[in-house]
Parts: sequence; C-alpha cells; structure tokens
Amino acid sequence: MTAGKGLATAPVVEADSLASELRAQGARYDPQGLAALIRGVASAPPTFEPDAWMQLVADEPTPELRRRLATLLADERRRRHGSGSGGFGGPAGETAGRLAALRAELRRRRLTGFVIPRGDEHQGEYVAAHSERLAWLTGFTGSAGVAVVLRDQAGLFVDGRYTAQAAAEVDAALFEIRHITQQPMNEWLAAALPAKGKLGYDPWLHTPTQAVALHRVCDKVQARAVAVEGNLIDAIWQDQPPPPIGPIVPHDLAFAGTPSVDKRVFVAGTLQAEKHDAAFLAQPDSIAWLLNIRGGDVPFAPLPLAFALVTAQAQVQLFTDPRKLTGPLLAHLGENVTIRSPDDLEEALRTLGTEGRTVRLDPDAAPEWVARRLRAGGAIVVDAPDPCAVPKATKSRAELEAIHAAHRRDGAALSRFLCWLQGAAASGSLSESAAAEQLAAFRAEGAHYRGPSFPTISAAGEHGAIVHYRVSPATDAVIGPDSLYLVDSGAQYLDGTTDVTRTVCIGKPTREMRERYTLVLKGHIAVAVAHFPRGTTGSQIDALARVAMWRAGLDYDHGTGHGVGFYLGVHEGPQRISKLPSRVALKPGMVVSNEPGYYKQGAYGIRIENLVVVTSMGVPPGGELEMLGFDTLTLAPLDARLIDYELLDPAELDWLDAYHQEVWESLSPLVDASTRDWLEAATLPVRLGD
Repeated sequence: MTAGKGLATAPVVEADSLASELRAQGARYDPQGLAALIRGVASAPPTFEPDAWMQLVADEPTPELRRRLATLLADERRRRHGSGSGGFGGPAGETAGRLAALRAELRRRRLTGFVIPRGDEHQGEYVAAHSERLAWLTGFTGSAGVAVVLRDQAGLFVDGRYTAQAAAEVDAALFEIRHITQQPMNEWLAAALPAKGKLGYDPWLHTPTQAVALHRVCDKVQARAVAVEGNLIDAIWQDQPPPPIGPIVPHDLAFAGTPSVDKRVFVAGTLQAEKHDAAFLAQPDSIAWLLNIRGGDVPFAPLPLAFALVTAQAQVQLFTDPRKLTGPLLAHLGENVTIRSPDDLEEALRTLGTEGRTVRLDPDAAPEWVARRLRAGGAIVVDAPDPCAVPKATKSRAELEAIHAAHRRDGAALSRFLCWLQGAAASGSLSESAAAEQLAAFRAEGAHYRGPSFPTISAAGEHGAIVHYRVSPATDAVIGPDSLYLVDSGAQYLDGTTDVTRTVCIGKPTREMRERYTLVLKGHIAVAVAHFPRGTTGSQIDALARVAMWRAGLDYDHGTGHGVGFYLGVHEGPQRISKLPSRVALKPGMVVSNEPGYYKQGAYGIRIENLVVVTSMGVPPGGELEMLGFDTLTLAPLDARLIDYELLDPAELDWLDAYHQEVWESLSPLVDASTRDWLEAATLPVRLGD
C-alpha cells in the first residue's frame, strides 16, 4: 500500500500544558501523536460537523481541549495553505517543472514512461488530497481521466464530459489532450511506445482488467508493462499531503434499515453458494454498506478509506487506519468484525494463500497488487463482481421510504432557490458562485443534511455547455439577461443522496433555446414512462432518451443515467443508463438518474435531471411478462417558459401535468408563503391553446 510521506515541515505539538490536558482527559495521544493525527485530519475534507474528529482524541473532550484542538487544526490548515501544499496545476513553469522531475525519475528507474490514473487504490471518483496525483501533475481537476508521460511526449485522456475543461486547465504545449473514446489511450500508446520500451504503472492504482489492457498494448509493440514498487509521483511530490484521517462512525439503523449482521449473513450465503471461502472488498461504499458505517476521508461522499475481507462464515476483517476509530464504532461493529492495520493486509493475503483458500475478487474494482499477492501466495483467485454491489444498489423498502423523505426536503430547498433566483437574477449582478452558495444555504436548513454530494455546477450562458463546469474565481460569471442558467446540484442526507439538474431561463429565451429544451424534455419523458421486461439493461434504455434529438440531428456526449447510492456515492454502480454495454440488468429498487442534455459550445447548455427508482409494473392485461418501469423521486418544477408545447404529444403533456401536480402536492406544505405562490404558478397544468 502506498504510504504517505506527510509534511516534513509540520510542527510537533509540544506544549507542556497540552500534554497535561491530554493526560487529564484520558486522551489516546501524546503531543507528538496528536500532531501526526492533526496532519491526517487536515488532509481529510472539512465536514458538516467540523468538531466530530475530536472524538478520535478523547471520548468527551472538555470545552478547553476542544478550543485547543480547533486552534491546532486551523493552524495546520493555514500553514499548509500558505505553503501551497497539495496545490494543483499552477503556472506553466511549475507544471513544466513537475513534468521534468517525473521524466528525471523515469530515467533514474530506467523506464520509458509512466501511467497516471485519476483514481486511488479504491478506484474512487472522489479522492483524498493525498491521491490527487493527476491534478498535481497536469492541472486537470476533473473526476475522470488518465495521463501517460513518456520521455519525449505526454498525453492526457478524458471523456466527453471533460474535453472543454481539460482544454482550459491543461497546458497543451506539455500534454496532448485527447478524447478517450474517440482517441483511445491504448491506440496512442501503440503508436508512441518504442520497441523494447518499459511502461511503468502502479499496481495499487490499476485493476487487474486495466493491467491486462496495458500488457496487451505493450506486447503489440514489443514493449513491456512494468508494475513498479512505489508510485513515481509520490517520489517527486515533496509536499504531498498525508493520507486522510476522517472519523468512522456507525450509520444509525433508523436510516440504514437493515442490520449489518443480516447483510453479512446474506453476502456469506452468496459466497457459500458459489463455493468461495472469502471475498476481497476494495470499494469503500461496499464496506460502508455492509457494516452500516460511514466516514469522512474523501470529499462529497461519507466514505471511510478501507479494505475488507469477508468470509463465508460472515466474519469480516476491516483494514483501516486505527486512528479513525471512535468508541461507539467498536461497540457497533461487534465481535465478528476484526479491525486490522493496512500494514497487516499483505500478511492476511499470504495466509489465505498458505491455506489454499478460494478468494473472490472483482477484477474491475480491486488493485492488481492484491490479485498478484493472492496468486503468488497460493490462493485460488476467482474473478467475480463485488458481492455487495448489486444488493447495495437494490434499495430496501426502508431505504426507499427514507430516500423519498430526503427528496421531499431537497425539492423544497431547490424550489425555494428557484423562487429566489427569479428575483435575484433580475438585478443583473448575481454571480454563479453567489447562486451556488445560496442554494447550499437553503439545503443546509433541512433535517439530516450533511453537505453537498458533488461540486455544484452553477453555469451561466456558455458555461452551461461545459458538462462538468466548476465555477472558480477566474471563471465566476454574472448570470446575464436573456440567457440560460444550468444548475446541477445534490446533497448528502443521513436518509438519502440527491442529484438534480434544472435549466432555467433568465429573461426571454430564443426560439432555438425553447426547441432544444423541449427535445431534451421529450427524451427525459421517454425514459420516465418506459416499461421494459426484467433482464433489460440500461444500455437498452439509453436510446429512448436520444430519439427525439437524433431526429433533429443532435446528440449529447455523456450517459443518460448513473446509479445513486443511499447516503453514499452520488455515482454508484453497477447500474447505469448509457450507450456503453452493461452486464447488469435493472432491478426493482435500483436508483438511477435520468438526465439527457444538449450543449451548444460557446452559447449555452441544457440538462434536465431527475432521479428515478426502478419499480415493478406487474403483468399488463393480456401480457405474459412482468414489466418494470421508473418511479420519479426528484421533486422540482420545470421551467414552463422553455417548453414549446406544440412539440409535445398528448401523452407527454399528460406526464408533464401529472409530474407538476405531484410536485405541488408534495412540496407546497413544506415551503414558505412566497415560495408557495411561486410554486403554484410554476406547476399550473398546461392550457392547450393559450
């Protein structure tokens, strides 16, 4: 496992008075240990409960100790910010210097090149500052991408969501920016790698599937793919933040719905049925779901960075930094869950091999390092999907009831924002960042709120055409008149995760804007009303969202829908609605987004996104097959000013009226009087002929 260097310049807490205070409190740390803990806490993202980490020091810190701990953490964050620690991108000379340092490391290790993926050891979308290697090297801050650096050239590969962002963030003189689907990395490598070259990669950051692909492309040009010990970026990133330390806490059964022991018994039954002795779990959301725990190691998702081994006897070994553990957590986990240090993982894998165990491992999710160690030790490795993935994605009745409640509160907050926006934008001075901050403030007033589920996309005018636009001081624009404003946002609540996009008109829309918006709406409705038999995958649904746009010669360069977790990741597999092939059928209880869009570069963007849950529709009269469909979870009005009703057929108009009626009935009791008046007007039925 890659170990963090930490910050060599970080101060050690040595005050005698603090040492006395720690002893008096029965704290778990002396001043030196506390200093190391605080460095890790500072590497984790700030949380909605900023003092929660203090329970890692003492079960019930006194007010004075809390004050001193808060001061120490603030000092560490201020020192780190002032030193530029963890900074990404930067001036061209700084980026060029980092690239030169990496090439020097290549020469030192006698490598031709090195692959730098965006993901961490857990293949997560959101990673800790410690693992932001791609951003540190290239300046690209998107959530998906990979770079390859050779001795004389370098490429950055991103998907259609990020091509515009990469062009804005990355120095094209240093990195060739390519669309990863249209110009695949492996094709670039096949052309660029010299014969007998050695392409290095970190086996902790690549799955077995990814490693096989690298070996194949290297074999084609008579080069070699080499798994290196120690990441090359870590070797040159001198002020790399240490691994994060966020407290791991129980997720209350009142929200989780199903006891952890029941989930463990279910997973163990799956292993027994398939004659597997154990399964290796690499993805933190699977571990969080299985053990009914949550953490705070990465931004926007309540995840503890950890690995786990679950056995066919329903026992679990949890490999995580023990400094993250709180007293209540140990009682919650119980005797059949053993806490082990990450440093113990290699020994545990070796033991499985020595005993000749059959171990299930997801080749698309686990580190190749783990697969290598298991096989080298003598274990029988079975490539199979994570046994928690589908049951986690298939929400229980209790989870769905909670999710519906979270969406009602979220819809009320969003409606308050949309009502406020109508007046605030009229001033002509409202900025994208100010709008995003106001939306977050409305959400924060709701029960069980724990923060955003991803960075809010608050995009005015041409910024809306950047699919994953993120406002910054350099780009912050005024939401101007006679333009479109796209806001894609979501929240984490103890009882659910939300994700919703609305595109609204500021002033008067053009005829083209109304036409394109309505085509997107037609695609959205087509998915919302779809009926399909069991066994249908999201790749079979995807075309429904695009037909109306295809007829007009239009399309969008992203998937139509992604899975969403339950107070976990806003992007959850294995379910999705996409052109890309899917091996997993949609099942009742799975939550996915429905978000077709249209993007006119340099002008505006349009996206309409609701979350929906797969539900059984029964066997239709005269039919033979049970049909499935979608129940819409998201509640917020659509901008009627952007709809060209003449382009909607009667069934689509009926859906629109029914949806707005549900929005009105669900949200009107939850909002203030002025928002209620606005909501009533925004959800009026369509008046044909008006």
